[in-house]
Amino acid sequence: MKNIETLVKDIYDLFNLSPIERDEKEVDDLIDKFGDMIKIHIKEFMYSKPRDSGNLRLSGIGKPDRQLWYDVNTETTEEQLPPSTRIKFLYGYILEELLLLCAEVAGHTVEAQQAEVSVEGVLGHQDAMIDGVLVDCKSASGRSFEKFNSNNLVNDDPFGYIAQISAYAEANNVDKAAFLVIDKSTGKICLAPVHSMEMINAGSRVKALKEIVNNPTMPDRCYDPVPDGKSGNYKLAIGCLYCRHKKECWSDINGGKGLRVFQYANGKRYLTSVAKTPDVPEVDAW
Repeated sequence: MKNIETLVKDIYDLFNLSPIERDEKEVDDLIDKFGDMIKIHIKEFMYSKPRDSGNLRLSGIGKPDRQLWYDVNTETTEEQLPPSTRIKFLYGYILEELLLLCAEVAGHTVEAQQAEVSVEGVLGHQDAMIDGVLVDCKSASGRSFEKFNSNNLVNDDPFGYIAQISAYAEANNVDKAAFLVIDKSTGKICLAPVHSMEMINAGSRVKALKEIVNNPTMPDRCYDPVPDGKSGNYKLAIGCLYCRHKKECWSDINGGKGLRVFQYANGKRYLTSVAKTPDVPEVDAW
């Protein structure tokens, strides 16, 4: 029986042109299952559905309090993401499904895929159990991949992944888990273990969040603005950039005009205060 400790090597071996130790019909069936999951993801992105509102989800309990308060209590209009960003998110999901396919083809036991779990009445769906270990699959940029690869996520976790996997672990009554991560640029894979000492108490977090989102007073802002180089301007912290509530959340700054958005060559920059007007077009990002 395979052990998760050899998972990354075994996946790599699939691409070394070595004979696959699986019956071809079994592999075909696994690829067909993979194709069905890809079909679901592609349809979800091409036929956009409104975000769920009004409910907490285990996948989100690591988000900052104010962001979750907005998620539950407001109907913020979805910011239109650029097509390139939506495509990036889509192939991220595809790569995560590919990891599970490769794990199974490589002979590892993959069970409980997308099983529904619950902590204090809040629901979520885990990725899988691989060789009896709770695993959450992620696709990452180069910088984010290195955080997983060096086991430094616990010190730099802007998207709340530790809280998310802690919830799935608590729901399964296990004290260890792991992230299976692929670098979207290089194809490198790593397995990043998460021990109970690194996890949060998910039950306590969920209880606290229920009180927070049911309170009519919204929490303080999640992040302070950060300097935009040496210009004297300030911009949104990275934790705010992908938040769909940023327009409403920062509506009182810049003399009540809200965020000012400037189109740089590498993308939009959201300024919370402008001491020196950038020499690039100001745009309406909404």
